[in-house]
Amino acid sequence: MTLEQHYAAILEQLGEDITREGLIDTPKRAAKAMQYLCRGYGQTLEEVTNGALFSSDNSEMVLVRDIELYSLCEHHILPFIGKAHVAYMPNGKVLGLSKVARIVDMYARRLQIQENLTRQVAEAIEQVTGAAGVAVVIEARHMCMMMRGVEKQNSVMVTSVMLGQFRENASTRAEFLGLVR
Repeated sequence: MTLEQHYAAILEQLGEDITREGLIDTPKRAAKAMQYLCRGYGQTLEEVTNGALFSSDNSEMVLVRDIELYSLCEHHILPFIGKAHVAYMPNGKVLGLSKVARIVDMYARRLQIQENLTRQVAEAIEQVTGAAGVAVVIEARHMCMMMRGVEKQNSVMVTSVMLGQFRENASTRAEFLGLVR
């Protein structure tokens, strides 16, 4: 059964008439949308970074703040939407600026929990750059908590992962956290 056929079956199970005007192409559109929203499965770290790693004497913190992200929680397949703050301490190499956002997007575009997404981004940045330290903070609003269950509209989940110098050095960690506030 194709993804489109599964969506048609889901709509019918919900009691909808999939032959009515507004739903005629919905299974096809929903399948296409889901493939787009989960496109991270078809991407690799090597493809996303595309060799954009450059020699640099800089050993000071590099921070990319407020990277918007859209993901789907693996528990309810409902969106969570937020922003990521990613920093690293270069160790002879710096990553092309857009590649940091592309790494966030690649992992966010998979069925996910925020805690794992945060770790995956941090470990990917560390792997690609060989950085002396990596810090990632993600802040997101979860539709599974806003639209169903406890229905709390103003809750924000914050997760962080600190690796290397950010974990070991309190002043480096404090500088990062001060910059993302």
